[in-house]
Amino acid sequence: MPAAPESLPSLREVIARHRLGARRSLGQHFLLDTNLIQRIVRAAGPLTGQHVLEVGPGPGGLTRGLLHSDAASVTVVEIDVRAVAAMQELAASCSRLRVVSGDALSLDLASLVPAPRQVVANLPYNIATPLLIGWLRRAGEFERLTLMFQQEVAERICSEKEMPAYGRLAVLAQWICHAELLIRIPPGAFVPPPKVFSAVVGLVPHPHQPAPELFQAMERLTAAAFGQRRKMLRGALKALGGEALLHAAEISPERRAETLSVAEFDRLAGLLATAAPRTA
Repeated sequence: MPAAPESLPSLREVIARHRLGARRSLGQHFLLDTNLIQRIVRAAGPLTGQHVLEVGPGPGGLTRGLLHSDAASVTVVEIDVRAVAAMQELAASCSRLRVVSGDALSLDLASLVPAPRQVVANLPYNIATPLLIGWLRRAGEFERLTLMFQQEVAERICSEKEMPAYGRLAVLAQWICHAELLIRIPPGAFVPPPKVFSAVVGLVPHPHQPAPELFQAMERLTAAAFGQRRKMLRGALKALGGEALLHAAEISPERRAETLSVAEFDRLAGLLATAAPRTA
């Protein structure tokens, strides 16, 4: 196991020293429980030789867990200047840690670390979903993503058809990856405790990934289908070809979006992507 920093101040000391009170505007809830941190690191699978990306490290609890693993390197991206200072202190004692100050939503995150790369992160609640969508667009560049969300979002990602949580996020995530809910975490594990449970989701990209134009078609398709989920598909997809598109895919226009499997959405997206541009 690579050398990790020793004799570090406690996470609570780090929070106090850098006045790292969690900010709601940044979606911050800090995980300080060492046992849970180790469970998350183990859930990410073997990290030997992997270059790990973490978004929103805060005081560095998960970062320390990752540095105690066999990861080849750990790169953290943090927008909060207080947490950046805390991470830079940690980096001074560990050459495998790189600190990037910036907004994760505006950075090319995959370019920050060499392959083979993984993402392991307790994501800030307020940017978790857009970050995930961005990673799904380029999932072939990652070996695995081990991500913590609000439990409601995690369940939406892993939901199966005809379940209440099944929707656009489930279709996109499961079309691109094998998705599995790995760990449920109670509010009391965090400082400050959120009002909801959290959960860790494991996402392993499928060997074959769609071309960008097909991903764009799937985004349009799922937005339309689930944007009016009470409507039959003939109405929800009217602007995208409606009954003609559904007939070509051999899907009844009387069905609703939540009854379609990921494979059926894939069939529709493929037809949509290859259809001639619609004229006004």
